[in-house]
Amino acid sequence: MNNPIGDMLSSLQHADSFFPTGATSTSNGLEALVDDSVVQDGNMLEDFIRGQFRWRWAPFERPFLMAAFRGQQDLQEVAALDHLIHAQSLAAEARQGSVRTGRALLRLHAAMDTPGASDYQRLLAAKLVRGHNPIIQGLVWGRSGVSEAKIELISAHTFCVTYLGAAIRLGIVGHQQSQIILTRLHKDVQELVQTPSVQVDVVTSFCPEQEVAMMRHEKLSSRLFSN
Repeated sequence: MNNPIGDMLSSLQHADSFFPTGATSTSNGLEALVDDSVVQDGNMLEDFIRGQFRWRWAPFERPFLMAAFRGQQDLQEVAALDHLIHAQSLAAEARQGSVRTGRALLRLHAAMDTPGASDYQRLLAAKLVRGHNPIIQGLVWGRSGVSEAKIELISAHTFCVTYLGAAIRLGIVGHQQSQIILTRLHKDVQELVQTPSVQVDVVTSFCPEQEVAMMRHEKLSSRLFSN
């Protein structure tokens, strides 16, 4: 895209937590960890998010995001990535959360007439694809004209903000403390995005505590979130 102002405006739009993707209904295991007193305060929360960012987003979600962005003009290539990320996601709750958020993002972009969104939605309706979030992000953000560098930043930022938003609703931190934590996490983001992303054929993810928490979530006596 050769429109820096449009690129910036689109980036701001997609990075805004006001953008309705359904991510606010998920805690990605945080609610269960709070219930177990594994995460109890801002310091513990920051360490938890940093671990998820370094061991989930960077080596797993980021490669799929960038591969979908680079293959955005070939929906069959994007579909193949969608199937691969589904197979690589071991916890059913992780798959369900990713698909729920990705499909909500796709529906919105189809309504916004983003190029390629309606075509991919038809593949989804025919049950030929899954609609995982990193895949949809790479596709629709790219087709919206957001630059490659900004797509990584938006994805990393929203990954952290999803956890922080859940933490605020769970009463672990307030709005001010969440912004202080986010500022420190942004340093991790800056460091990681300056290193090349791995290819999708060598992705890894090692977050056993979080995955077990997601599996346990449905058995909590009371729940604010879907996972």
